[in-house]
Amino acid sequence: MEDVIKIEGKHKLKGTVRIGGSKNATVALIPAAILANGPVTICDVPDISDVKSLSVLLDFLGVAVDIRSSDTIVIDPQDMVNRPLTHDAVNKLRASYYFMGALLGKYGHVEILMPGGCYLGPRPIDLHLKGFEALGAEVKYEHGSYVLDAKELVGTEIFLDIASVGATINIMMAAVYAKGRTTIENAAKEPEIIDVATLLNKMGANIRGAGTNVIIIDGVEKLSGCFHEIIPDRIEAATYIVMAAAAAEDVVVENIIPHHLEALLSKLKEIGVEMEVDVDSVRVKGTSKLIGTDIKTLPYPGFATDIQQPLTALLTQAQGHSMVTETIYIERFKHCYELNKMGANINVMQASSFIEGPTPLSGTEVCATDLRCGACLVIAGLLADGVTTIHDIYHIERGYEHIIEKLQAIGANIWKETVA
Repeated sequence: MEDVIKIEGKHKLKGTVRIGGSKNATVALIPAAILANGPVTICDVPDISDVKSLSVLLDFLGVAVDIRSSDTIVIDPQDMVNRPLTHDAVNKLRASYYFMGALLGKYGHVEILMPGGCYLGPRPIDLHLKGFEALGAEVKYEHGSYVLDAKELVGTEIFLDIASVGATINIMMAAVYAKGRTTIENAAKEPEIIDVATLLNKMGANIRGAGTNVIIIDGVEKLSGCFHEIIPDRIEAATYIVMAAAAAEDVVVENIIPHHLEALLSKLKEIGVEMEVDVDSVRVKGTSKLIGTDIKTLPYPGFATDIQQPLTALLTQAQGHSMVTETIYIERFKHCYELNKMGANINVMQASSFIEGPTPLSGTEVCATDLRCGACLVIAGLLADGVTTIHDIYHIERGYEHIIEKLQAIGANIWKETVA
């Protein structure tokens, strides 16, 4: 038996969608909270399976997790025990690697399984490990687990070969208790990094430069509990804006930070989507004619890799040629094969896809090969004639909070079903 999502296409969307807290920030903020010596309250936490997996790991470490409401959790690490993270939950999400930086920073020792998550091509964590080694840790790989040891972590200058979000956050967490000053050069600039640095500074860390390419961390001896509200999820916001561009009569996407979405919003205007951008919302109206375009994914503030898959579904309805070039995860094109099953005309070559449009899409059986592929297929299902059945929906549930209910509320004919 398997749960699937079914969508009957061609229903116009009308109403308001509220965006939740950032998934990519949340999965780093929760491990960061264990660096404190008192309770950390985090609100606007999205109700997604990745959070449940992280909660399982916290419980495994003896950290008290109190779910105060549907979107607020209190993490209390005062009775925490640093035991090997060999739990199955490590394999369920890639972000479990943030426990490396947090545990190494707090205890000087960590043992953790190779992290899991969506397969998007090679996603090495060597930058994380090089950063830990530069701080004074010894890194070993034994029996499928990483073992990191440091008698003392000492601040140093670290240059990242690639502006990696994960490595930037992980090194930042390891460095908060390090002796002296750590400088991360060529740091990633994503808003989620600023959010993690904000939490750590509220706890008593001394971090400057988050959001720029040079981050400076002066080590401290103690971190305390605090209260923190997560930033809105820019990728969820982008996904619903693209859904609205595909199928809206009149949709408002609220609780967003438009500045975080500038690359997408400018691209949507370029292809002909009618939008009104407000202080914390975007209104999207139905668009009759779209024009093809070229997209190249880049680190923030460039066009986000996580948005190219959902946007590809929309580009199947644009007139003429479109090209998507992927510079972050070069194998991130499995969604194109699923779209072609539905009638799209997409050719995939090394690190690029070529989309000819417009092509009518027809509902069929497709598979969510990863989280953002799942979002792409939901958009395709909204556009398609007939019923689309999406398999492997656990990928979608990893990162999109109540997606079925949110879409039903604005007029989509979408539901979950258990099939043999």
